[in-house]
Amino acid sequence: MATVIALTNQKGGVGKTTTSGALAAGLASFYDKKVLAIDLDPQGNLGFSLGIDIEDGPTIHDVLKGSVSIRDAIQTINGCDIVTSNILLSSSELDFSGSNREVLLKTALSSVMDDYDYIIIDTPPALNILTINAYATADHLIIPMAPEILSLLGLTQLKETVDSVRESVNPQLNVLGILLTKFNRRTLLAREVNELAENIAQQMDSCVFDAKIRSSVSVAEAPAHGESIFEYSPRSNPAADYSEFIKEVLHRIGHSTSRRI
Repeated sequence: MATVIALTNQKGGVGKTTTSGALAAGLASFYDKKVLAIDLDPQGNLGFSLGIDIEDGPTIHDVLKGSVSIRDAIQTINGCDIVTSNILLSSSELDFSGSNREVLLKTALSSVMDDYDYIIIDTPPALNILTINAYATADHLIIPMAPEILSLLGLTQLKETVDSVRESVNPQLNVLGILLTKFNRRTLLAREVNELAENIAQQMDSCVFDAKIRSSVSVAEAPAHGESIFEYSPRSNPAADYSEFIKEVLHRIGHSTSRRI
């Protein structure tokens, strides 16, 4: 049975998609895990950043509409399976209006849950029906966050949404932690945001990851080459940081951190 992890933050530009891609690629490459990545963001950046033509073939929108099965929508690249997204998914609030609209993704994934070790979901920068579907499906949430004061403001609303989902469709939903990205520990702002994030994490019965993702131009360049940070710049600071982050994720979930030789 797959462990489902959703990456979420309603603020854009915090490294959510980069983190989703790094987590999926790292689990597949370093730990020899069977991984399925799901792109729930209408911008389609996860598929694009991993080197897939997001306009070619069925997408998660087709799956949620029921026009294709999840198996028929899966594409494989560099040892990782992925279901892509595109701009058609932006009409989801109108397209998905039935009584089961909050669990469409969970229902769609039920037939492949035993095929994977991990399912990684990249969510849109919004709290909408797509985000709710991710929360309803996930075992764990990870919240990437840039060290900016504005990034903290939306966490209260996110907490309320998590609480609502726990009370309705997914009582076992766990906030695994807050991940600070674009981090420069030498700045006072970064240290202050880290402290504030720790306080908010405690309110969510969670914590801030020890791993912090440092800034680097390689993070911005990698998607243009259709490669994860590990493929594009394996010796960069972010690659090292994401490697430590993945190890910490596995440790917090209680899974083995032994890497493939």
